[in-house]
Amino acid sequence: MAAYAHPEVLVENDWLASHLNDPKVRVVEVDYDPTANYDLGHIPGSVLFDWRKDINDPVRRDIVSSEGVTELFRRAGIDDDTTVVLYGDFNNWFAAFAFWVFTYYGARNLKLLNGGRKKWIAEDRAIAKDVPKTAKGKFQSHPADPKLRVFLDDVRAALPQVKAGKTNLVDVRGPKEFSGEITAPPEYPTEHAQRGGHIPGAKNIPWAQAVRDDGTFKSREELDELYRSKGVAHDVPVITYCRIGERSSHTWFVLRYLLGYPDVRNYDGSWTEWGNLVRTPIEK
Repeated sequence: MAAYAHPEVLVENDWLASHLNDPKVRVVEVDYDPTANYDLGHIPGSVLFDWRKDINDPVRRDIVSSEGVTELFRRAGIDDDTTVVLYGDFNNWFAAFAFWVFTYYGARNLKLLNGGRKKWIAEDRAIAKDVPKTAKGKFQSHPADPKLRVFLDDVRAALPQVKAGKTNLVDVRGPKEFSGEITAPPEYPTEHAQRGGHIPGAKNIPWAQAVRDDGTFKSREELDELYRSKGVAHDVPVITYCRIGERSSHTWFVLRYLLGYPDVRNYDGSWTEWGNLVRTPIEK
């Protein structure tokens, strides 16, 4: 089987188990609900990044700022040359979101644990409940990279390109969300948008089709077939979206790093923005 385009961004459980005491490796668990995960037991030595509190702006509907990432990494004892291994719940939904946010602000030594928390626990690997104490790090983030993110007006402007087949818009939500049958994913049934449906011209390729039952990513050949069969060509720009940007970050990671697509951007406003705006076009 062919190797992923950038295999260095993934690590397996065996590799991580052998590097838990490496001072140049910082393991980070990223959770939506820490009380249901990190607090019950986590990979020894791992620190917690709370998705809501640490990776999102506390007031605005926005991701954390560049300055916020600097402070977050320093608090976790991360330097510029520290290898940061991210993992989390929901098959790395939120870990992938963190990977996207941190890459957006110039972090370069990031890796994702293949299979996430699910596979680590399933293999009966060591867990701990103590919270590690870390010396303050010296990490410095960078200005945001506009090539990795799109906003509402960018998506609106791209719709003619989508219609013409010159940009691929990939909706990674489940089929019932895409069709408008439901307005919230099963995992969060109370978090609705005002309207159901999808952005005009979007292709529905649910994020979960990229992973196996154990949470690990499918082979490069399987992934390549998945996206090419839906008309998502390698040489056409791609915009990914979901409901709040976390599942679409997972697909962004697959397309950019595992398949090597050169132009992939994430629309983190996603359906909670698009589906709640007056006179914004939708399809069902």
